[in-house]
Amino acid sequence: MTNYPHSSPLSPTSPISPWPPETEPASHPNAKEAYGFLVAVGTSAAGIIFLVWALVPGRILESWGVEWYPNREWAILIPAHSMVVVLLAYFVYLTLMIYNTPSLNSLSLVTDERAHRLPPRRTPSDPSPIFAYARPDAVPEAWDVPLGMACAMIYGRRKRPKGEERKGEGSGDAVGSAVVDAVLL
Repeated sequence: MTNYPHSSPLSPTSPISPWPPETEPASHPNAKEAYGFLVAVGTSAAGIIFLVWALVPGRILESWGVEWYPNREWAILIPAHSMVVVLLAYFVYLTLMIYNTPSLNSLSLVTDERAHRLPPRRTPSDPSPIFAYARPDAVPEAWDVPLGMACAMIYGRRKRPKGEERKGEGSGDAVGSAVVDAVLL
């Protein structure tokens, strides 16, 4: 028995097997190739006809047997109108993007429905859930960093005048600020 490459089953793990498997060439072109060829020939023919109509003098066209053709001003108007339509499409898409962009004070710029947020504290005296993972051997759960903490890490803590406190600030925030201070150091 002769060992032809296609006589035995081939597998993608075998070093001698071709992967992807070789396919027989088609005897006829597929639809994409045929339509692509027709579109290429059609646009080339239309472009040549347009250039002949726009550039060849009328007496030569009449000598070729062309008795009627559109006014020559359309040779300028058709490309000009086409360019205006293309520029208008860019403008319309730009305005639609601006219209659909949320305002700068929208929370959708900061978070979305798939965010994994920290669980809220029940009372201001509860410790921050981040503080539970402040031990050196702890593996923190994957949470989105709160916006205030990210700003504190990037820009540092805001200096407040003495005696000024944030709303709801209590003894529980000292734990959260200790974590921010530890991250900043």
